[in-house]
Amino acid sequence: MNNSIELTLQQQDRFQTAYQHILSYSLKRTANYQQTFTQWMTEYEKLLRHIITGFEAKPSIQDELFQEIALNLWRALPSFRNDCTVKTFVARIAHNVLATHVAKAVKSVKVEQSIDDICQETEQDKIQPTPHQSLEKQRRQQRLAQSIRQLKLEQQQVITLALEGMSYQEIADILVISVNLVGVRLQRAKIALSKLMEAV
Repeated sequence: MNNSIELTLQQQDRFQTAYQHILSYSLKRTANYQQTFTQWMTEYEKLLRHIITGFEAKPSIQDELFQEIALNLWRALPSFRNDCTVKTFVARIAHNVLATHVAKAVKSVKVEQSIDDICQETEQDKIQPTPHQSLEKQRRQQRLAQSIRQLKLEQQQVITLALEGMSYQEIADILVISVNLVGVRLQRAKIALSKLMEAV
């Protein structure tokens, strides 16, 4: 009888020790994920906001989409295996969320905000512009954003990423398509965008 009680107590001790090791590992792992997540969100916040702006005009919905992307990124973090760059991984998650959003949403081409950061900054933009130049730049960027939102989803995706300075290979990795298909979609997007810009 005493032997069986002692054996049960030893088993309980082993289970307790194993549980403590698992708990300790889990806490360390969660702390590592939190640190990585915070670092990624800090590093790629501007990129994510640019991508979101290319798909959605309303600031309140942009914020909701940003939060949804952040949540999806947190959930996907354990599945990151370094088989692509962090930038590609983050952008792919963002595009999955935005593709779902566009598929569900009623398209709106009404621009309700200034979109100063949609294009990459150039050296000329760093020079202090005159008020007239600033206004003209703002109008051009609004026309560009409005036109991008009228494109087909597949064209929106490639043109938005191209405006962020991503290579064909990076775009292909994010959208999980071939580099050749990126080129085809981008060419079609540029033609469609040119026509829309002329019509605005």
